[in-house]
Amino acid sequence: MSDSSPLPPVRLHTEAELARDALSTPLLSRAARLARWAGPDTRVDAGGGLVDEQLPAAAEALGLSGDDAAADASEAWRVAVDAGLVEVVDEDEGTVTAGEDLALLTGGSPQDVLAVWLSAVETVLADASVPDLDGLVDEEGEVDLSALDWDPAGEAEFLDGVLGNLYLLTAGEDTPGTPVPLPALAASVIVPSDMGEPTNDVLEQVSDAMMRLDDQFRMLEPVGFVAYQPVDEALMADADEEPAAPVDDTDVSRYGMVRLTPLGLYGMRARLLEAGFEVPAVGDLADKGADALLDGTAEFPPAAAQAETEQWLQRRESLAAARELLAAARGSDAGAPLRRLRCQQALSLVGASAEPALREVLDDAELGGLARVWLTEHGAVDVPAPSEAMVYWLTIDTVAAQLAAEGNSEELRGLVEGLARQHGGFFDAVWRVDHPATADVLEAMGRLHSDKKVAKEARKAAFKARSQQGG
Repeated sequence: MSDSSPLPPVRLHTEAELARDALSTPLLSRAARLARWAGPDTRVDAGGGLVDEQLPAAAEALGLSGDDAAADASEAWRVAVDAGLVEVVDEDEGTVTAGEDLALLTGGSPQDVLAVWLSAVETVLADASVPDLDGLVDEEGEVDLSALDWDPAGEAEFLDGVLGNLYLLTAGEDTPGTPVPLPALAASVIVPSDMGEPTNDVLEQVSDAMMRLDDQFRMLEPVGFVAYQPVDEALMADADEEPAAPVDDTDVSRYGMVRLTPLGLYGMRARLLEAGFEVPAVGDLADKGADALLDGTAEFPPAAAQAETEQWLQRRESLAAARELLAAARGSDAGAPLRRLRCQQALSLVGASAEPALREVLDDAELGGLARVWLTEHGAVDVPAPSEAMVYWLTIDTVAAQLAAEGNSEELRGLVEGLARQHGGFFDAVWRVDHPATADVLEAMGRLHSDKKVAKEARKAAFKARSQQGG
């Protein structure tokens, strides 16, 4: 994912909701409990980690048992130190005290809590980029790094790329909250986009990446970053072992399913912003002017654009909002038709109290058509009929906006064919419309219309329009 990639607008939970979620995550809550458990007799090693002798007591304080209890307690302690919940007082003596940020978890603002949680996430992400060191310990108990093929920067970059792609997939409005199959996610960062059928070597790389990601997502789940269904253990059994139950090879969920949680969406957006990406979120434009709203939502999917507009309208009186929207919709630049479409959609959310603003622009060449549509839809009386020139102008403007919003979609193809069918002599009249997009719209109609004869008429009309405009 490059820093020029367009990122979808994400709909975040409120900071208060996210802060409550953060406090309830297993890892941060354990870290906070250990920070409160630590006392004068607590000792840490040179790296700030809890000494081995005290891990059993720490695990007991957390109510942990089993083979992983000490490791889980150690991880929670590292998070407590890195997140500022515990502070090392004397490195030589290994003594500690409660950190300044511990009080923020109970007395701070939601932003304070989320800042602590983000620090915990960074610790886990750093740990997740470290390979499994089991089997690399020599006879003297030291880790043999020479036997380790590990590129720390490359591993961190790989995980960042995976999480960036997961953000794109999770934040998209078409599938909010839908888990992503682990094979598809791994392939998104391994398989070249221009590769048709993956080679065996590439498929092996995808398989290796899945195993790495399985371990990494297991680590990221306790901090609340992802919701993860791990790879089925039966898939990793030796080929000569008999499975305990029948295996359904067509069930993709057995290969792992993952999605960012609401907290994870918030965390990934924060990390992307820090990395210099432009990462829109619904609500960003609520305190800005109508021009920023119409331009900013121009590329938003419909549901996100409506949610953003609703938040913008909630902060304004209906009549004043309508006047501001209409003023911002004017213009003859290339983006103006889409602004007017967004304006029309925004005005559909405004009540009848906005009627005076629409009547004020009935004679406006650019806004009079959409004003008549709004007034008619809201049952207003004494709405003057539009002139033929205004009807054609509005038609060009609408198609230009749809082209900008959707490209050559099937819906637009249907609109184009309907226009040509319903209006006799349409192309003989429309090329004369004084609109900057007339020629472009007619060329698009020539591309989109399925009837070759009609398509040819559209192209001829486009030529006339361009000649008239001096192009």
